[in-house]
Formats: sequence, C-alpha cells, structure tokens
Amino acid sequence: MFGLRAVASNVGGRLLQSLPFRGTRTQCITIKAGMDIPDNKSLEYALPYIHGIGRARARHILSELHMDNKLARDLTKREIVALGDELSKYIIGRELAAVVEKDVRRMIDIQSYRGIRHNDGLPCRGQRTKTNARTRKAGKRIPSGVRNK
Repeated sequence: MFGLRAVASNVGGRLLQSLPFRGTRTQCITIKAGMDIPDNKSLEYALPYIHGIGRARARHILSELHMDNKLARDLTKREIVALGDELSKYIIGRELAAVVEKDVRRMIDIQSYRGIRHNDGLPCRGQRTKTNARTRKAGKRIPSGVRNK
C-alpha cells in the first residue's frame, strides 16, 4: 500500500512539472528530493530557488564543481548527480527550515529576550516599533471603536 502511494505522489509531481501555468509551461529539474530548479534559467540564477542558497553560495557551488554557468536544461545526468552531491554538503530546504524552527522554539522555551519578542510577534533585532514594524504587528491592531479613552 505504501509503495502505491509513493508511485502516485511521484506521478502527481511529474504532472505538476509539465502542466501549463497561465499560458506558459513550467518545467523544473529535480536535483534531490523536494529540490526543484527552473530549467529555463542559468544555474547561477536557478540554484537560489532552493531555500538556503543565495547567489553567492550558488557561485561558490559552481566554482567547486568547475562547471560553467549554463542553462539548467542543458545539464547532463552526470552533472545533475554531481550537483546533488555538492548540495548534500549544506543544510538547505526543509532541513534548514526545521533547524531554524528548532532554534526559535529553544529561544522561546528559555524565555530569552528574542524568544519573548518572537512569542509576542514583535521585531526581535532592535528595530523601532513606534512608527514601523507594521508587518510584525499586523495581527495586533485594535479596532477603532474599542480603544480606551
């Protein structure tokens, strides 16, 4: 039963890769499980689509592999495998999100200043809150008829 579910999810992923999206086809290359990069961009700009990789790290990865900056769709199978092996050296994607969530949860548990600010939904890196921080304080607005006078 579990094997059937894995096959069905893989079929769904492949269908999703080739479906038209507002008139254009979205094609992706899967480097590793859950890591898709667009195939119509050069590697320097396609790798930052993976959570945890920026342009500087993308350039560093390309220089480590001695690869030229070409379109992602022009990669050979051997280059895709080498790219996946190089990416496995870094904490990226879901692993990175889990590590960050664990770190924030630890700060909240030990009741550090940053943990309290995270818990209250306020900025925790020293920004002013009198006039700014609208995005962090968005859920805390008081309706106009309920204010204390």
